[in-house]
Amino acid sequence: MIEKVLIANRGEIALRVLRACRELGIATVAVHSTADETAMHVRLADESVCIGPPPVSESYLNIPAILAACEITGADAVHPGYGFLSENARFAEILEEHKITFIGPSAEHIRMMGDKIVAKQTAAQLGIPVVPGSDGAVETLEEARKVAAGMGYPVLIKASAGGGGRGMKLAMNAAELDNAYLTARSESAAAFGNDEVYIEKYLARPRHIEVQVFGDGQGKAVHLGERDCSLQRRNQKVWEEAPSPALNAEERTRIGEIVARAVAKLGYRGAGTVEFLYENGEFYFIEMNTRLQVEHPVTEQITGLDLVREQLRVASGASLGYAQDDISFLGHAIEVRINAEDPRTFAPSPGKVTTVHTPGGLGVRVDSAIYGGYVIPPYYDSLIGKLIVFGKSRTECLMRLRRALDEYVISGVKTTIPLFQRLLAEPVIQDGLYDIHWLEEWLEKTAREEAD
Repeated sequence: MIEKVLIANRGEIALRVLRACRELGIATVAVHSTADETAMHVRLADESVCIGPPPVSESYLNIPAILAACEITGADAVHPGYGFLSENARFAEILEEHKITFIGPSAEHIRMMGDKIVAKQTAAQLGIPVVPGSDGAVETLEEARKVAAGMGYPVLIKASAGGGGRGMKLAMNAAELDNAYLTARSESAAAFGNDEVYIEKYLARPRHIEVQVFGDGQGKAVHLGERDCSLQRRNQKVWEEAPSPALNAEERTRIGEIVARAVAKLGYRGAGTVEFLYENGEFYFIEMNTRLQVEHPVTEQITGLDLVREQLRVASGASLGYAQDDISFLGHAIEVRINAEDPRTFAPSPGKVTTVHTPGGLGVRVDSAIYGGYVIPPYYDSLIGKLIVFGKSRTECLMRLRRALDEYVISGVKTTIPLFQRLLAEPVIQDGLYDIHWLEEWLEKTAREEAD
């Protein structure tokens, strides 16, 4: 069994991992930048090591500093959380070379799924349905025009190394293609150091459905149901729920079984998420995230499984220990991401948190690392907490979410709590009829109405 875990992350996910380790009796090491020296996970960990100044390139992405922290403290494993180095195949390799366990999948699988073109080709070979598109990278403008004309407009030009909407451009027709293609390549080069792009058919009003999978690296894998992540702003998720209001039991079982068979065939180890666009009863693979997701708590609520604990178990060499028939799904869960942002303009709002009162009661969970007096630094992602609610039905879940949001108090900085209070009043949200474009359109509409 792993004896000491270094948590190579910050904020709520670092605290989440620390709690799972504590329950298993595993010692913890927190690493932090100088800006995070008073962070909650630093205060609670058994040991802490400063790994550099605030810029992530000099701290949380500083592989030599993290490796040195492992050697100084004797940590025999690293949990990367999400973001930062969690999908860095070379980081996983370096740790293994130093006999330090990487709590995640193999470097091979991280690299395979990190290249969107290779990931799509692999998914198709494994029997996972994919979005119609180019066979691989589209290297010239002339080739892009030919591919787009062949599949029909509209099309998406996407960075092969992309994520979070960067390096992704929409061309509604041939007149828009040239600029979209060149801009996508330029953005991809700037963001990822790789200007390779590919082209996919653009789906008009899809939902974003992702399937949580878990494997033991020994040929066994299960799916843990799906999450609906269609409420997005600038391709960033803000609200996730499980199960999806859009799927029926047959569709849910079908896609889950396809994905579970595929990851078992791969020999995949640990937690992973296979993401799809869903439209008119069909699923289209878009990517696989080879890490724990921000929204993993909604899956934990409906399955009763602790995903971080499971990560620690299989990283220690344990087999899965259960089959698909042992997984049961109960009730409904919703997560909303609480960001330190203006709820209307979405401008970041770092600063000192003067008061925090978190909601509680049956079916309410808050994953957050802030506290009264904590100063939110301006250098990192604005996510400061996740509010997760659980109910026997979606209706009960929405009622509980409304109550919990009314109880939630964070003062001293602006947060997105009021945004979710407004969303809950919308009939489309109440009925679960939204798609991936709905939130952006609603925000634009309400902004116009307020300006008039």
